[in-house]
Amino acid sequence: MRKLNSSKLVALLIGTGVICGLLVTSVSAQAKLTERSKLAIDGIGPIRVGMTVDEASKAGGIRLIRSRSGDLNEYQCFYVQPKEEPKGISFMVTKGRIARVDINSKRITTISGARIGDQENRILSLYPGQIKATPHSYVIRPSDNGKYLTFVPKDAVDKNYRIIFETCKNRVDRFRSGKLPEVEYTEGCS
Repeated sequence: MRKLNSSKLVALLIGTGVICGLLVTSVSAQAKLTERSKLAIDGIGPIRVGMTVDEASKAGGIRLIRSRSGDLNEYQCFYVQPKEEPKGISFMVTKGRIARVDINSKRITTISGARIGDQENRILSLYPGQIKATPHSYVIRPSDNGKYLTFVPKDAVDKNYRIIFETCKNRVDRFRSGKLPEVEYTEGCS
């Protein structure tokens, strides 16, 4: 077996440290909540339903602040959102934990690729046999044809989660995901 002299050993250790540092940086960069983060039935990117606001801030590498909508009420319900970027994401908090994620940005998609602006048929094709359509509670004109398209998961482990797409004139206006019953609250925390 060959012996390494001290300068070669130092160079080897530095090289290994650089590679490890790159790997850690790469993993950290992927964990930050961004506009490229994908919405799942139980959260978005690194932020999961069930986390506290502090846990979600740390996991997402962002600062979450209380938004103006959703004042604390008898259900201990309020909203937080990223202080800066990404825009168009808000988190409903009930009893101190993230309960749902609301999306109002055209740039953010679900894991399957659904987004604001998609036609209802696209949603049905992305989630075949798993969409339950119901009339929207607040249709102003019958011609708006608003609906809730609710993704109902097949896996028993996910039975308490949903993704709900709100549509108007056959196009997705906004969507949200989270746990039951909060994900189904049509007026948020109100």
